[in-house]
Amino acid sequence: MRKAKLNLILAMLIFGSIGLFVKRIQVSSAQIALARAIIGSFSLFIVLFLMKQKINWSNIRKNLPFLLGSGIIFGFNWMFLFKSYQYTTIANATLSYYCAPIFVMLLSPVILKEHLTLPKVFFTLAAMAGMFFIVGAGGEKELHHFLGIAYGLAAAGLYAGVILFNKFLKGLRAVESTFFQLFITSIALLPYVLLSENLQYPALEASGWVLLITVGVIHTGVAFILFFSSIQKFEGQIIAIFSYIDPISAILMASLLLHEKMTGWQIVGGLLIIGAALGCEFIGKKSKQQSRAIVE
Repeated sequence: MRKAKLNLILAMLIFGSIGLFVKRIQVSSAQIALARAIIGSFSLFIVLFLMKQKINWSNIRKNLPFLLGSGIIFGFNWMFLFKSYQYTTIANATLSYYCAPIFVMLLSPVILKEHLTLPKVFFTLAAMAGMFFIVGAGGEKELHHFLGIAYGLAAAGLYAGVILFNKFLKGLRAVESTFFQLFITSIALLPYVLLSENLQYPALEASGWVLLITVGVIHTGVAFILFFSSIQKFEGQIIAIFSYIDPISAILMASLLLHEKMTGWQIVGGLLIIGAALGCEFIGKKSKQQSRAIVE
């Protein structure tokens, strides 16, 4: 149990550090997302091969529509998140992205036929107030920060779609479904990058390639392996609590290493968003295994 807890904490710290790497990679967010998906899916394929886990193709076919939907959304979710990092601070991008549970909660009555209760409304209003404090305290380069926050919220909305698609997956192991999602993400992003960018990654020097490979291998392959190897030992609510090491560590690392500063109002806004998102995680959370593949 102790090893599983350490693995989960380490996975969250790795996820939390991704913004530090993405901000220093001098190519487009779409190119970063494509590279991450390709390297990440290859890493998970190796894991499946080494663990000698047979793929249940019958279950894959049954879940194919949901895997396709979530895989396609996954890619553009990363693209918007990485663009958010490039436009605003890591703190603003991370907190915007962590509005995803709020979007899930708002969409659940329509898609999952769940009731919108008073606590859910309260958490939604709290998150909206938090975003108001963050956007309102943009300071210098307000338009730049506003665009970054908008990209972060767009990424959150797309990630909410991934979460909702994942709720319909049946009979698949987490590492198995994530491998296929990342593989589909690669296929979905490839034509987009070919048409709008290029595959030559001309601006990257040796250090850029090291950062890009790190994002693919460490922040995707290794982090997912640590995450999936540990979540089977904990209940969903415990995983939800540990998952908030990700945004908190991201903000702290950005402050310490990049000297990013937050105003008092932004700190209040961040606490409101994280508190609201955590509250959403606990509403109706009874399953033993979390179906998130966070991927920041």
